[in-house]
Amino acid sequence: MNQTDCLPLRPPAAKRHGAATPARAVLLLAALFSWVAGCGVYSFSGSANPHLKTVAVPIFEDRTAEFGVKEQLTEAIIASFNRDNTLKIADRRVADAIVSGTILRLTEQAGVYTAQEQVQEIRVYLTVKIKCDDVKKRKVLWEEELTQFGAYVPGGANSDDRQSAINSAIDKIATEVLNRTVSGW
Repeated sequence: MNQTDCLPLRPPAAKRHGAATPARAVLLLAALFSWVAGCGVYSFSGSANPHLKTVAVPIFEDRTAEFGVKEQLTEAIIASFNRDNTLKIADRRVADAIVSGTILRLTEQAGVYTAQEQVQEIRVYLTVKIKCDDVKKRKVLWEEELTQFGAYVPGGANSDDRQSAINSAIDKIATEVLNRTVSGW
């Protein structure tokens, strides 16, 4: 037996220098695809406040004499969270966050005039003070006074025009509350 018989066998040249095998090529392509896909898509879920999974929206307080607006606003905010599905609606006793507020004002102002200085459009402004509390970390996530409006034509044939304007303002506020609550994510 000579000395070369005890040396380990060397792999072929292709294997020694790291040449790609079909399995290695597939792994490299999968890794590259995962990296590119991870960089190309942004999601709101799970970044700034990953501990928040649920939100409660208790009925709003109302400092106006307008009947039913606090219920409509509360329901609209709940519906916006349900549609978005970033946070699930929960009872306030077990929720991770609470969105609460007070309706401060509901006012009407002339919005558009004709050339003869007659009111062509009336705007109904809804002002609400809203706060979003992080119950788990015991801190205020945001607090703001929001004002939105809806418009209607005075003296129109439809007696529900004013209510439609109020509904429009409510929908805008509900969207704004949702955006403010989940935007930091």
